[in-house]
Amino acid sequence: MKVSSFDYDLPLELIAQYPVPERQDARLLVLGRSTGKIEHGRFSDLLDYLGPGDLLVLNETRVFPARLYGRRVDTGGRLEVMLLHERQTGIWETLVQPGRRALPGVSIIFGDGSLQAEVVERTSEGGRLLHFTPGDRKHFWEQVYALGEVPLPPYIRRQPEQSDRERYQTVYARVTGSVAAPTAGLHFTPELLEQARERGVRTAFVLLHVGLGTFRPVRVEDVEAHPMHEEYYRLGQSEADLINETRRRGRRIVAVGTTTVRVLESAAVDADGLIAAGEGWTRLFIYPGYRFQAVDGLVTNFHLPRSTLLMLVSAFAGQDRVLQAYQEAVGRRYRFFSYGDAMLII
Repeated sequence: MKVSSFDYDLPLELIAQYPVPERQDARLLVLGRSTGKIEHGRFSDLLDYLGPGDLLVLNETRVFPARLYGRRVDTGGRLEVMLLHERQTGIWETLVQPGRRALPGVSIIFGDGSLQAEVVERTSEGGRLLHFTPGDRKHFWEQVYALGEVPLPPYIRRQPEQSDRERYQTVYARVTGSVAAPTAGLHFTPELLEQARERGVRTAFVLLHVGLGTFRPVRVEDVEAHPMHEEYYRLGQSEADLINETRRRGRRIVAVGTTTVRVLESAAVDADGLIAAGEGWTRLFIYPGYRFQAVDGLVTNFHLPRSTLLMLVSAFAGQDRVLQAYQEAVGRRYRFFSYGDAMLII
């Protein structure tokens, strides 16, 4: 299977640079998973396609301001540091630009110097391990939130603004750890979630911390040769029980976002769609040919051409069907990518 078969033409002006003023006012394209039928509406119409006993599963990860700007202690040279995840206390896996100035032993100072780091080593993927001092966690996070920027995706061609700290975040984000938002969830409001509960649609929360691999392009031509990035996930026992109860009752499991799909499918234990509670790191790569076990419906945004996210959606609803829906979305001037419009496959 060729990566080029997941390409499509997208005018640059359709890449959303800002979110719509009200979250639930984003447009919604509804695609019939088995029929290919396409309907159009607003995200606030989502509940019209769900019924009592259906379960929305959402990723409660929280984005933190992971992009820091520092300078070398010895030369004063400017460096950009992207925090990815903490391997152990005070030791972070990062991306540093320009990498040629971040050799092991280099010391970096941030802000007025109350936060410093030393480059420990290169990683196998070209990143850097940094040892931050002082090691007090409270002080570290205070400095990150004081000095850091929200790491907006590179296709948003503007500087982050203060409003992005709130809008590039779901309203149910609880557990800090992502460098990118689970963007399908950006359209939900507390009111919409309450309306879901009033209609008998239940909710469950899982966790997957979104890494920078979300932004990395697929650099091989054969899909099967792509090395999938690793991401941490967690699924609690009470949530697993609720998901399994929903399955046994014959109601639908609707994943909000591709990150939630990866959690559920990583936790699936049998062909009946039952899942097990647990946590760990997943490299699950879903592309056409994959047999879904735990997901019946999907809320998602419109994804980049040739991306692993588009491959996952194509596996769920059929590659030809999805690309036809994308073509219609382009023709109807939908807004694409992180701050763009939404899609329901059901």
